[in-house]
Amino acid sequence: MKDSILQRLAGWAEQADHADKLCLADAKGSVTYAEMWDHIRRAAAYFKSIGLKQGDCVVVQCTQDINYLVCYFACNLIGAVFVPVERGASAGRIVEILTDTEAKIYIGMKAMEEAPANMDIRKVRELSADCEPLSDYEFPEMENLSEILFSTGTTGKSKGIMLSYANNIAIAENVTNGVSMKPDNVELVPMPLSHSHGLRRTLSNLYNGSSVILINGVTLIKQFFDMIEKYRVTSIDLAPTILSMVFKLSKDKLGNYRDQMDYIQLGSAPLVQEDKDRLAELLPETRLYDFYGTTEAGCSCILDFNEVKHKAGSIGKPAVNARFIFVDENRNPINATAENPGYMATAGGQNMLGYFHAPELTESVMKDGFIYTNDYAYMDEEGLIYYIGRKDDVINCGGIKISPDEIELEVRKYPQVKDCACVPAQDAIQGQVPKIFVSLAEGVEELDEKDLRKFLKTMLDANKLPKYIEVIDEIPRTYNGKIQRKKLLK
Repeated sequence: MKDSILQRLAGWAEQADHADKLCLADAKGSVTYAEMWDHIRRAAAYFKSIGLKQGDCVVVQCTQDINYLVCYFACNLIGAVFVPVERGASAGRIVEILTDTEAKIYIGMKAMEEAPANMDIRKVRELSADCEPLSDYEFPEMENLSEILFSTGTTGKSKGIMLSYANNIAIAENVTNGVSMKPDNVELVPMPLSHSHGLRRTLSNLYNGSSVILINGVTLIKQFFDMIEKYRVTSIDLAPTILSMVFKLSKDKLGNYRDQMDYIQLGSAPLVQEDKDRLAELLPETRLYDFYGTTEAGCSCILDFNEVKHKAGSIGKPAVNARFIFVDENRNPINATAENPGYMATAGGQNMLGYFHAPELTESVMKDGFIYTNDYAYMDEEGLIYYIGRKDDVINCGGIKISPDEIELEVRKYPQVKDCACVPAQDAIQGQVPKIFVSLAEGVEELDEKDLRKFLKTMLDANKLPKYIEVIDEIPRTYNGKIQRKKLLK
């Protein structure tokens, strides 16, 4: 039986040669492993003092700091279910989650008048000050529910993804093995801990006995680099949009740390090729990882694009606990190829328990140990998986499935284009054809459409050339950089 991440953390805290090692740091301070374990047990004692028990839900607003993670692990220690909400979540969204989960306590940055009556409302920092560390405890059972991660709910009601302690271990192993994490790793995490991406990387480091430095995004770019220098950061966790912002705010300053940086890992959205190439040029000896995964099946595929070059569209190989198959529309396994891609399905310990209070939705995506996706892909003879796109995004042009990412990659190279998004447009003859939306680069007042088409003819096959081109002010994207193609479909 493997240790839970909490049990690993406690073990590190009780090892004489590890207790005083840096566990976490944020903008206000830092804690060793021994100090963190003490804070966790005090917060757990408070939870027990107000009557919380195994299975009760605790809704916590993300503060992106040490106290937030104290709440997370204190929930683990008493068997409560951790339910995070975003830092900027609206009162309506918080109340919806409080109501759906029948939460016993809400922990946030400030009091919330809209909360249900008789609910305990606390600020994060108030939890453990007056409590003695909990001494009577048992570590959680591996198959028990650890947390519920609600999707952002941009289209309809949020989905609650249920994850067990065993899920968290499998994901942590996918990460630590995937990036070849060293024991003395120090990872900077600017990604929000209310979402799977940042939370998983943080838990992976603590499982490994490493150190995590927390900041709230990279808008304060001086803080980003100050933390890298102060704590001798050896790795960074980024989303593509955050990387683009780092480049925008600091140009090529990341290159100053090429001798310090062991690896950088990215995920949550496709990485723009221009940024990928720029990062590889700045950090030629650094391992640069691009993770594919979902909240439902975290960190399941990984590519070091500084090692595997010239493999456009590849998302790498399955992580240590993940297994992939490819199926047709009836979920029959097929030998997927570039000419005949299939839908990806993933099996392994990283797969969620299911959707909260949604058995029918769970059954629609999970069967026989697999999570079935709407993502088209195939595997080559080297074992590398190539991602083409989501079912609704892929362009079916005369029976040929075209990746919108491939077209976007070439359009972005045109000097007049700042950003772009490709969607399928209906066509009487071919069924669907590519349509490209573009936003213009700074200083460009009008797109030279004729010249753009001439440029693309040298880069793309004839059936991949956009039939329609439309200029818009801005390409709609999610917080982590994914193109919101549905907003462009008419």
